[in-house]
Amino acid sequence: MSKKLVAYFSASGVTAKAAKNLAEAAGADLFEIKPEVPYTQADLDWHDKNSRSSVEMRDSKSRPQIAAGDARIADYDVIFVGFPIWWYVAPTIINTFLESYDFAGKTIILFATSGGSGFGKAVEGLKGSVADSTAIREGKLLNGNPSVADLKNWVESL
Repeated sequence: MSKKLVAYFSASGVTAKAAKNLAEAAGADLFEIKPEVPYTQADLDWHDKNSRSSVEMRDSKSRPQIAAGDARIADYDVIFVGFPIWWYVAPTIINTFLESYDFAGKTIILFATSGGSGFGKAVEGLKGSVADSTAIREGKLLNGNPSVADLKNWVESL
């Protein structure tokens, strides 16, 4: 049986709630990806093209630093990585996270929350941040507070 981790970034708490339910459903450990400099409400204002999140999404080389912490990726076979979808891509802090560890030979299953868009180019935008031997798969949008039972069924179907 593989050992699982649910690693997530949540800007507003929505993805955090989904991640906690997923970790319970999957029998997985939980790791929060925290930015070294926390996002403010102004940073997250997608109406403002000069907000921190808007600038990061336009500049794919922008990499916010992660606060101290060790996800111990070597201990896991399957890593669920969750994030809010920002303009059809993953926030660049997810690239920072993926570039901070060796995921070679691991399976990454993505999950996301979104106010209305799908995964868009999220998978494509993250593949360059991991080794070629890493299996990275689009998973599921976890909108609307899915139950632990529903998430368990999804995990078992993978």
